[in-house]
Amino acid sequence: MPAPRALFVKLSSLGDVIHHFPAVSDLRAHRPEVAIDWAVEEAYAPLVRLHPALARVIPVGLRRLRSGLLQPSAWTAITGARRALRERAYDWIVDSQGLLKSVAVARLARGPVFGFDRRSVRERAAARFYDQALAVPKKLHAVERNRRLVGAVFGYAPEGPPDYGLAAPAESPAWAPPGEYVVALHASSRRDKRWPDDRWTALADRLRAESIAVVYPAGSEAERVQAARLAATSPGAIAAPAMALPAAAALLAHASAVVGVDTGLTHLAVALGAPTVGLYVATEPGLTGLHGGEHTVNLGGPGEIPTVEQVIRVLFGTTAGA
Repeated sequence: MPAPRALFVKLSSLGDVIHHFPAVSDLRAHRPEVAIDWAVEEAYAPLVRLHPALARVIPVGLRRLRSGLLQPSAWTAITGARRALRERAYDWIVDSQGLLKSVAVARLARGPVFGFDRRSVRERAAARFYDQALAVPKKLHAVERNRRLVGAVFGYAPEGPPDYGLAAPAESPAWAPPGEYVVALHASSRRDKRWPDDRWTALADRLRAESIAVVYPAGSEAERVQAARLAATSPGAIAAPAMALPAAAALLAHASAVVGVDTGLTHLAVALGAPTVGLYVATEPGLTGLHGGEHTVNLGGPGEIPTVEQVIRVLFGTTAGA
């Protein structure tokens, strides 16, 4: 008799994808007989494959279609995703994103679709397209909302701290500093989320005094320019080369600590078990801040820009003398 199968639909963005990992771990722990698939934006598929509980990861290229509507390759990718989604029937299809685009993907697959009810979902219209809509409190952290939804679908109550379950890469990238290093996640698509440059420089100087190197990663070309500028102001600091998500995961997993603004890679650091300090400048960490891990600290909030001294106090408790 074939194993029962479940499909999760959580497409993007990076932070949202990471917030769903503990729900996957919970399901594997409570219902180990269930084979688990996940439909996700193709850019995040390599990261999702790091979770050992997943039987299959289905890349979905909605972003490629949006940016190149007339490109044949974009439509070929969508056709391939549709074929993969319909290849086998599912006993449960769980849309934990709660958007019209995610429920549209869920409806491409074969099986009953579950999601948040109208009071819980992100886009109310999406709830109309679920076979069963479930109530989950909105004032919970996103990680716990995902865990509650999946637990309600499968008949268990999630307990204990979140287990992100990621299999961290065995080694850091070859170019990473050979000794202790702190990853400084300075970049954000929103300028108001960024920590001031002079504070990054001051932090790097303090860490250099403790023989701890600083690495500035970047995604876009503009972010690489900013990383190079920050590294140039701090002797011994490194502007990281362009890298894919698995390489970024390796860098974060083997860091002495990670300091980052409100961005997906900062959440990834937590998921990989790295001591992590979240810098909140324009957003409230209560519902989507760093969540889980005994070495995870959120600093600041709207109108409360964290100071260098606050960061140093946290880091020296997690890195100095390690």
